[in-house]
Parts: sequence; C-alpha cells; structure tokens
Amino acid sequence: MTTSTADLWHHYGRARAARDHTVPAAFHWNWGQDAGPGPEILGDLTGRRVGDLGAGTARHAAHLAAHHRPAQVTAIDASPAQHAMANSLYAHLAPRLHIVQADAVSHLHTTTGTYDVLYSVFGAPDFTDPRELLPAAAAALKPGGRLVFATLAHYLNRAPAQPDAVPADVPAKTPDGEMATMRRWVLQEHVWTKLLDEAGFTDITTQVLPVTTDGPRTADTLLVSALLGTL
Repeated sequence: MTTSTADLWHHYGRARAARDHTVPAAFHWNWGQDAGPGPEILGDLTGRRVGDLGAGTARHAAHLAAHHRPAQVTAIDASPAQHAMANSLYAHLAPRLHIVQADAVSHLHTTTGTYDVLYSVFGAPDFTDPRELLPAAAAALKPGGRLVFATLAHYLNRAPAQPDAVPADVPAKTPDGEMATMRRWVLQEHVWTKLLDEAGFTDITTQVLPVTTDGPRTADTLLVSALLGTL
C-alpha cells in the first residue's frame, strides 16, 4: 500500500509524548539529538518571527519560545496526529508559540514576507519537493532572512545521498498499522546548494555533523544554512 496522507505520522513520537511533557532544555540539530551546535546558528531571536517547517510535536519550537524571547515561533506540521500531540504538550506556551496544522508549502504561500527565520530539524525539507518548498520559503522570509535545516547526509541504511533532486520511497505505517511508503529527499550537498541558489538564497553553507552513536538506523547530519538575498 502506498499513500501520501499526513497521518502516516500518526505513530511517530507517541510513546515519548505520553511520558515526557517537559519543554526541552536544549536544542540540537544532529540525528541523535545529543551533540553539535545549538540554536545560536539561527542568530539572535529576540523579537523575531520564527517558523518551524515540519515541527512534529513542536519540541524544538517549544524550546525556542520558552528560552530565546522571540516575538513568536510558529510550529507548522501537516499531520493531524502531530498537531494534536503538540497542542497537548505545549499549548500553554501560547501566544509566543503558535501551533499550526498545515502543509508547509501552503502555509508559506499565505505568509509572504512574514518570517525573520525559518528552520527545520529533519522536517519539511526531507519530505517535500525542494523545488516547491525552497521558493515558498524564500517568499515567506523577509529580505535578509535566514533558513537553516538539518537533513540526512546519507540514507539510514548507509546508502549515499542522491546526486540529483529525486526522492526515494521510505517505509511508513498508516494509523491502523498497515505498511506504507512516503517520499523522502536525501540529497548531496551540491544539490541543496544549487536548489537554494535557484530559489534566491545566498551565503549558503553546509556542514556534516558526524553520527554520535552506533546502530542500524543512525546517520550523519547535513546542516544547511542560507540567507535570503536582498535587492
């Protein structure tokens, strides 16, 4: 069975959400969520409008809202299940944290020139066609705005990232537990750089954060940062 429904994320994060209701004290970009740089690479967020693209249960967004004095962090996710869990965990952080159920591209098209910073931690850039997402992100950022995202540097089975902007089908489960697939973009650094440049971004940098633990489903992280060019 193959489907594109947002509820392919129904099971993701549910066990942790049931036992851990705390606002995270730290923010990490790497796959293991235990090392590497923190939110400082987003710049000073005081008074800024920030968007999390594919926020899941909004743990990263909650950390920023609670600890970094933004004007507002908008946590955007298309999954009804993820949206419900995010609300159950962090609705008390409103209005500084705004939790939105929406497709990332659709949301960005309705918020032209709104955001100072957009970011994602293995979220929308992994699961959305970058030829749609990156131009939409550029349109939603203010001039000089920043986009930062963490994505897989290679597949979880250690296969190399793609040399072109093409997705692969990866396993998923429907809400009733049946096997399904979803598309994931795992791209080489030069591919992301080219796509960002075409979308109007400048000052594009990439760095690889090495995996910190052994295991069958671990991966190095590709951390990408770019600024929206100004006229």
